Amino acid sequence: MGKKTKIGLIGCGRAGMIHARDMMYSVQDAQMVCVSDVNEENARKAAEELGCEYCTDYLDVLKREDIDAVIIAVPTKFHRDIAVEAAAYKKHIFCEKPMAMNVPECGDMIAAAQENGVILQIGFMRRFDTSFQRAKEIVESGKIGEVVMVKSLTHGPSTPHEWMYDIAKSNGPLAEVNSHDIDTVRWLTGAEVKSVYAIAGNYRCSQAREKYPDFYDSVLMSVRMDNGMMGCIDGAQGVEYGYDARVDIVGTKGLVTIGDLKDKTTVTYTKDGGMTGDVVRTWMNLFTDAYIAEDRSFVECVRENREPLVSGWDGMMAVAVVRAGNESIRTGQVVTLQADR
Repeated sequence: MGKKTKIGLIGCGRAGMIHARDMMYSVQDAQMVCVSDVNEENARKAAEELGCEYCTDYLDVLKREDIDAVIIAVPTKFHRDIAVEAAAYKKHIFCEKPMAMNVPECGDMIAAAQENGVILQIGFMRRFDTSFQRAKEIVESGKIGEVVMVKSLTHGPSTPHEWMYDIAKSNGPLAEVNSHDIDTVRWLTGAEVKSVYAIAGNYRCSQAREKYPDFYDSVLMSVRMDNGMMGCIDGAQGVEYGYDARVDIVGTKGLVTIGDLKDKTTVTYTKDGGMTGDVVRTWMNLFTDAYIAEDRSFVECVRENREPLVSGWDGMMAVAVVRAGNESIRTGQVVTLQADR
């Protein structure tokens, strides 16, 4: 057995700990060395669970010579600076989505990784899900003919943290929820987004309406791809009924569907209650295996010095579409993407 790839975690929230646990228990060639969080209690608890060291300043992670790669799982507004510094310390980078706040920030991250010869992978785990991968294979086989439209839906059960209400600081649900859908449309059409038209509204988060009038918890976005294909993105937060992630791929000769709100196949039938069944409650349950596959792939890329399946370019294009969508919501106009957006 060769030397393990030593990993540092920056950000000990839900997403960060999913990756850390994967690296600790499910990725044979990885080893968690140190975790960092500005909240010392969070960092300490994470370190105790993982059996590693902790700190509150991420620079202490980057300065360690025994760490090969870092996972960045902090709020989006910090991604650019941490990633650029990580690259300067020659650390390979796994960055959770959304990649950054805007395209120039993404460009800085890509340039820093290239200049320092490190891997930069973005956290679009749906590409590693077996159902999504099978759909991609079917599309490429030509079984459903030419793709006409990809419709991707993500509805989340929980309401946002308050900092997410400020669109200027979070880029809103299009970034926090629908980045995955944007990447799915790009991936399954094999094309880039040419133009978007989006409408949105705040229907569930009444507490945000006065202080954050631009916030929306529901959004619909129509997309035109540069190869003529179409996309439709449906996003919502605070739906309460469960975690809902589904995709339809419409072709000239058929249809591929991915996902089901129903969790498991057990259904209960009663005289009084009719028919009932369980639904998927969180994204953590739905994509458990995809997260593991994603983290394994990252470590393999580091060890083999090869390009990741989800690159900085993919992250940057998703951010460009998010920004265009928010502009469309704000102006009520169709927005055409520019190279420098």
